[in-house]
Amino acid sequence: MVWMLISMVYTYTLFFVKVKYKYRFYPTDLQKQHLASVFGCSRFVYNWALRQRTDAYANGERMNYNQSSVALTKLKKDADYAWLNDVSCVPLQQSLRHLQTAFKNFFDKRTGYPSFKSKYGKQSAEFTSSAFKWDADNRNLRISKLGRLRIKWSRHFKSTPTTATITKDCAGRYFVTLTLDEGFSPFCKTHDSVGIDVGLNRLATLSNGEYISNPRHTRRMEKKLAREQRKLAKKVKGSNRYNLQKLRVAKVHAKITDSRKDNLDKFTTNLVRRFDLIAIEDLSVRNMVKNHCLAKAISDASFSTIRAMLEYKVVRYGKDVVAIDRFFPSSKRCHCCGFVSQSMPLSVRTWTCPECSAEHDRDLNAALNILAVGQTVSGRGETVRPAKLRASKASLCEASTVPC
Repeated sequence: MVWMLISMVYTYTLFFVKVKYKYRFYPTDLQKQHLASVFGCSRFVYNWALRQRTDAYANGERMNYNQSSVALTKLKKDADYAWLNDVSCVPLQQSLRHLQTAFKNFFDKRTGYPSFKSKYGKQSAEFTSSAFKWDADNRNLRISKLGRLRIKWSRHFKSTPTTATITKDCAGRYFVTLTLDEGFSPFCKTHDSVGIDVGLNRLATLSNGEYISNPRHTRRMEKKLAREQRKLAKKVKGSNRYNLQKLRVAKVHAKITDSRKDNLDKFTTNLVRRFDLIAIEDLSVRNMVKNHCLAKAISDASFSTIRAMLEYKVVRYGKDVVAIDRFFPSSKRCHCCGFVSQSMPLSVRTWTCPECSAEHDRDLNAALNILAVGQTVSGRGETVRPAKLRASKASLCEASTVPC
């Protein structure tokens, strides 16, 4: 009876995390014209503030967000820049905040120096809660100076949005992204663990013997993409037909991206639902794509996206993920006796251990080794926080072996 009571309390426990839900909406012609102005003003303010701060640094001075905000107020009073007052002031202020974040990331050596935004490509503008009104009963979202948005509500939520970001992608589609504080109930504990070895022939090999096929979305659409790109190359750059054909090429790219994301979302959610502990490799995809022979296939597989999805989903649903060191010889190590082969080219898909004579499938053997190390680092599947872990080199040799 006590066990049932504890189980019921655990089931109804909610994890409140900050999430972003993205919805597509269909603006009217007037809204499209106003959004073009909003995008242009936000981009102008960002580039103008970046130039101001760059020039100030060249003169030996420092310019922070507060100084940029004061300068923007003076700029809007100038008659030559009166058109900045035609749009809401909130996305303009948010552009300055985004620039401040970009500089902070640059000084912390996480990214490069901020670059100027272009009018070509993806456009965005962010609105805080003071610039929009959310009607939860009728599910209406009204943006300042823009009106009500015709949104395709693909999922429901209960909390009140704190920010609304409107974006227009290269394919001409409009989206609104809402930032929310949502509560999630954890998935039921299964007390199962799994090791995952990602690859190109197979998208993933699980330690329980399951194989996930690689859909190869880019290869499936590359003939159509090449045909549309050839048509684009024959158009006069800057003409109306060039712009229309450029939009067709962007739609093919968007189809590939959406198909890939949908497949990875289903795959990662299924893993988090079935296993309490997920062990993966800490791959350096940036270095892997330097191989020009495999760069296209690696990018299409999206190894980094798989890890990123797993990391935020385990936090959301009360599970755990462990990333082992990238230099651990998962493929060359026999999971039965621990023998490590000196070399093993990618062309070798099956091999026999010279010590214990066990026959191994390369990917399955790697997944079993990854699971063994992941269980060792995490305390044999016990609860671990934070979710993102890394096995040290010293602990790799102490990983327990899985009996054949």
